[in-house]
Amino acid sequence: MCRTTQLLLAIAAVAGLVFAAGCSTGETESAKGYGDCRVYGKAGSISLDSTAPGVLTLQTTLPSPGWWKGETPETITGGYEYCLAANIAHRAGLDTVQVKNVSFDALVAGQTKDYDIAMAQISVTPEREKVVTFSEPYFDSNLGVLAPSDSDIAAADLADRKVGVQLGTTAVPWTKDVLSPSTEPKLFQDTTSMVTAVTSGITDAAIQDTAIMLGFAKNSAGALEVVGQFETGEHYAAIYPKASHNADAMNDAISAMRKDGTLDKLSGTWLGPELGGDPAAVPVWHVK
Repeated sequence: MCRTTQLLLAIAAVAGLVFAAGCSTGETESAKGYGDCRVYGKAGSISLDSTAPGVLTLQTTLPSPGWWKGETPETITGGYEYCLAANIAHRAGLDTVQVKNVSFDALVAGQTKDYDIAMAQISVTPEREKVVTFSEPYFDSNLGVLAPSDSDIAAADLADRKVGVQLGTTAVPWTKDVLSPSTEPKLFQDTTSMVTAVTSGITDAAIQDTAIMLGFAKNSAGALEVVGQFETGEHYAAIYPKASHNADAMNDAISAMRKDGTLDKLSGTWLGPELGGDPAAVPVWHVK
């Protein structure tokens, strides 16, 4: 064997060791059934009795930029919440995540069925806890104010403007009880129609979670802006079917992902770039 051949084999052996060391970190490339998601941690480290064999059935409300890459269940390939579910599936040894699009109002009212977990930027409230089982929180959230970019709207006069909110969200009671607008807020069935109302001038502003509003502002070609946000102390958590026997295992997975940095990696990959801005950089307003 010549020295050149020996050298090449030695290099290949070192490369193999480096590759093996890289694999030992617990990070893997995207896998079949997980779209563009990277998955982390040990496969099969938790045990789930899923609704469908080998599949994690996931409910959400689409579209939701940053949180979900794609606008229909068939086109979803990534996003913070989708990839969070993919990581749960990976740790449970499940090969596929199946997405189902449902009404947000029905979801938080505990009216949907046949799923393992639901994620749709859902804030934890005592009222919702009566009808659904919440997971460990995975994200902190404030309420953002979406308005036309050329608007002069401010915290001081927001209560005197025409405001839109989405049915079933925590923005509804907050707007009515805390902001106390001079005119009744306009209610919308979904986020898209609420945002369209701002663009068309039907309302002056929309109030919804800051991270969600940033995604729509980014996709408005400069027409819309998140001009301010109100601190509410809210947290996002997943929903399980009431009395789910998988809750403890999935909570363990979410807690582990917080500790091992997986949640931070998901946020860095999907929220900052996709939303076009850091939620923490939006000015904090106070009710006047």
